[in-house]
Parts: sequence; C-alpha cells; structure tokens
Amino acid sequence: MAPTPPEKRTSGNPAIRADIALTTKQQREQKRQEKLAEYQKQLAARRRSKLAWWIVGSAAAVIVIGVVVASFVLAPKPAVTYGALDSTGAEIEGVQTFTNTSRHVDGPVDYPQTPPAGGDHNAVWLNCGIYTEPQVNENAVHALEHGAVWVTYDAAALSDGDLATLKTKLPSSYVVLSPYEGLDSPLVLSAWDHQLALDSVDDPRIGEFFEEYWRSQNAPEPNAACSGAIDGPGKQ
Repeated sequence: MAPTPPEKRTSGNPAIRADIALTTKQQREQKRQEKLAEYQKQLAARRRSKLAWWIVGSAAAVIVIGVVVASFVLAPKPAVTYGALDSTGAEIEGVQTFTNTSRHVDGPVDYPQTPPAGGDHNAVWLNCGIYTEPQVNENAVHALEHGAVWVTYDAAALSDGDLATLKTKLPSSYVVLSPYEGLDSPLVLSAWDHQLALDSVDDPRIGEFFEEYWRSQNAPEPNAACSGAIDGPGKQ
C-alpha cells in the first residue's frame, strides 16, 4: 500500500493565518493598482499625442487659411477694361479735337500738337505697354493709328504714388504710358485726333476718355495690332 503524502501544514494560529491572507490580498491589490496606473499612463500619453496632433493640425489649417486669404488680398487685381470699338460721340469736358493726316513717312515729323494726337508717322509702330523713358513721336503716333491711347505725363509733376494710381486705371492692352518732356499739364491723354490735358491722376475723366476713345472705330486702323513691332527704351 502506497504511503499517504503528508498534508500541507498551515499555522494553527488564527492571527498568523489572517496576516498571511491579508498579505496575499495586498499583493493582488498592489498588482491591480500597478496595472491601473500603467493603463492611465498609456491613456494620458494617447491624449497628449491626440492633443499634439490637434494643435499641429489647427496650426496647419490656420496657415493654409492665411495663405488662401493672402492669395486673394495680394493677388494682382485684374486690369480695368473699357468698351472697345464702341465710341458713342459722348462729349467730355476739356477734350480737344483735331484733324490729322495719316501717311507713312521717313524721318521726323513736325506735329501741331504736343504730344501728337495723330498725323503722319513712321511705318513701324511702337508696341503698346508701360515705358519709363520718353518715346519717339513717329512710332507712338502709329500706335494711335491702331486705336491705342497714349498716356503721357510730366515726370517731375507726378509722384511714384500718382503713377501707381494711374496704372490701376489703364487697360492691359492698346495703351502706351510714358513720360514726356515739355508738357503744359501734369498728365495728357491722346487718342487719334483727340486729346485731354489733366492736372490729377484722380480725375474721373480718365475713365471717360478711355471709354470713349480706347480702340475707337474712328481711328484709321482700329483693328490693327499694338504689338509685334518695336519696343522703345524703358519698356517694362
């Protein structure tokens, strides 16, 4: 007959047994608390990570919005436009009217108006655009023949701010802007056979003049090009 294994002996003292049971319970509670603390630590880390991503995302969104707003604010404004080929015969205060010939000639021409508002001219036209230097009359007049408006100004009379304001009132084509020596007024607008002298770039007649004479059908060659020929000095 096999021997009976000895029974596991426990303390017979009730107080000792209670202490052993309490120690085991404390160990279990300690482990539970450690697991809970680790979970809370991981949860807090995830929250911090989410917060960081939220902050980064918000900052990126603000930057994108700022870029979009800036693109609208700082984007070049579209050039002003006027009615082309639709002169109505409107009377504009101060506009002088002339009758000029339109032959192609070689050499300089003695023009009756300063600056010229038409007349005989060089066979090659001045390309329309903005110039920082005076231009040759004979080439600029050919641009007028094609329906362009020549905006001339006294460089000593207009400030940089005045020029910036003036440019906002010009169409993107069929216009020549250049300084001109010997003007009697700070600003002179010339179309074929029509001219208007002004004292200020804020004068509302600038728009009226362009509306009536820009690319007018009354120019000798209203549909001819205003590019593809020659650039004068100081072309921007």
